[in-house]
Amino acid sequence: MNILAIDTSSLVATVAVINEEKLLGEYTINTPMTHSQKLMPIIDELMKQLDLKMDDIDLIAVSRGPGSFTGIRIGVATAKGLAHPNNIPIIGISSLEGLASNIPFSEYLICPIMDARRNQVYTGVYKWEENKLNNIVEEAPLTIKELTDILLKRKEKVIFLGDGLNRYGKDIIDKFKDKAILAPQYISMQRASSIGQLAFNKVKNGDAKLKSYLDIVPVYLRKSEAERQYEEKMKRCLCDEES
Repeated sequence: MNILAIDTSSLVATVAVINEEKLLGEYTINTPMTHSQKLMPIIDELMKQLDLKMDDIDLIAVSRGPGSFTGIRIGVATAKGLAHPNNIPIIGISSLEGLASNIPFSEYLICPIMDARRNQVYTGVYKWEENKLNNIVEEAPLTIKELTDILLKRKEKVIFLGDGLNRYGKDIIDKFKDKAILAPQYISMQRASSIGQLAFNKVKNGDAKLKSYLDIVPVYLRKSEAERQYEEKMKRCLCDEES
């Protein structure tokens, strides 16, 4: 089974192809260029270097969020566009779970944090148990204080990773002291190979069913800035009418 994996949930654009035996290839670009500029070129280049066509792909795994609203939409839309001609099934994988799986078989808690702005991070807490990565604190947008209150109740050390470290890394060290471990940068960002491996494992273990590309939707965890501004505007209009 050849799996094309895509993650555009952050500034990083990353694409990989894996099968049941090995990682065939992976491209990762962490630049300010938009995903609309860099995603398809790296997919095309990777497929060319591997001498593969979309006919050779059996499954597409895509990060469904949370993360950058625009990035997630581009990644999911691209996956659907690639799947459509050959009706390739798609599986959506949490971007936070993908990040957490960058750190395999650790005895510590793993806490990915992605900068969600508005003084929040997208986060969840994961733990390896019997060689399986389990989500033990539900994914949600939280403030660092809310996350700290949850984690400091537990005895285990915590490995933090994700682009939220750029903004909150110092605060985390100040609050957690030697109970916190900040992951090095090379594993602290999204990797499509992790998305692909998670998809393969979930299908193999029966934890997820293959879906039509028509059924895959992004997961944002909260409303977009445009939606919030629209709702606030509508509330003001209603108040003006009532007054």
